[in-house]
Amino acid sequence: MSEIMTAGGAADVPPAGEHPFRPDSPSGPGTWSLTWHGVRTVAVLELRQRVRSTRWVISLLVWALVIGGLSALIRASIFTQGPSNDAEAGRVMFGVIVFLVLSLGALVSPALSATSVNGDRNAGILATMQSTLLTPAELAVGKLLAAWASALALLGTALPFVLWAYLEGGTPVARLVVTLALLALTLLVVCAIGLGYSALTARTSSSAVLTYLTVTFLGLGLPMLFALTVPLVTSMETVTVRQNVPVDESSDMSSMRCETVTMTTERTHTERTWWLLAPSPFVVVSDAAPKPSGNSLGDPLSGIRDAVREVRLGPDEGEDWCMDATSQQQEAERENRRAHLPATWPYGLGVDLLIGAGFLVLTVRRLRTPVDRLPRGTRIA
Repeated sequence: MSEIMTAGGAADVPPAGEHPFRPDSPSGPGTWSLTWHGVRTVAVLELRQRVRSTRWVISLLVWALVIGGLSALIRASIFTQGPSNDAEAGRVMFGVIVFLVLSLGALVSPALSATSVNGDRNAGILATMQSTLLTPAELAVGKLLAAWASALALLGTALPFVLWAYLEGGTPVARLVVTLALLALTLLVVCAIGLGYSALTARTSSSAVLTYLTVTFLGLGLPMLFALTVPLVTSMETVTVRQNVPVDESSDMSSMRCETVTMTTERTHTERTWWLLAPSPFVVVSDAAPKPSGNSLGDPLSGIRDAVREVRLGPDEGEDWCMDATSQQQEAERENRRAHLPATWPYGLGVDLLIGAGFLVLTVRRLRTPVDRLPRGTRIA
């Protein structure tokens, strides 16, 4: 960022003609004013700083080695001990590697933005940029785009291994495209969360920890919270039950008939709390990925998709414990209703994007000048 003070970096600052007034001037561009030149200036300065760092190159190499090594182990494990059908094994491998990239991406991406604002503030760089004609919105969006571009570089490095799983077969091209698009959007949300915390806290360690906690809560904490709420939606209810009963008192277990009785049994209404699962990135990716034709046994994407839609249905009006032809027909009807439920991923993706937008708004507001109050121990320049 120090380039903005040098003669070489001065050319990257927006010309005076584009912003004739200071951002804090009542008659000039406001806090939320955006120009492509201003956003590009901030993003380019951020990316130049990363590219010139040897740690960034080392990080990409380590990332590629980790993803590649784990992908090879996953393939060896699935194709030697998994489904005998190559198409089924390919689907399983694709789903596992997608979750691997998503998990590691959510683990690494916060480091790209969680120190962006407070790190520059502690180094005395942020005040210099705020004294230019750049608006707070341009600073925030430029930093976010730079962090996202770096995260997409990580995704691009992992792309060959995702394509490797795709080429193993069993995965339609639509699933590949949708999965990659949602992985990119998830990384954008993670970067926005990190940027917001970096603007909110004074210490870089605090912003990094808060970002990791938030991302972990979205990915794993929400499913755990859903599981913890199960007792809250479980109660004893009186319902009709189809169950096997002996033909007469002297009959053995082989002489049974199915009867409908009324009894009190435990019922769990997960249709009341399924929405807790929707924002999880694992649920969003799994539900949005088009389900391939054929047997989806072992496919993690299809498994999560079906499980979430199953809890959305909740319990039926009655219970069926007979396991006869009627039971199979009712199960087929339930599967049909489950398959025709509206998609879950738009709800989850919408919540995630709103969270990311909220953190971006927070960043813009924290970058406004003049600063009324700074945290203790924080310098302006």
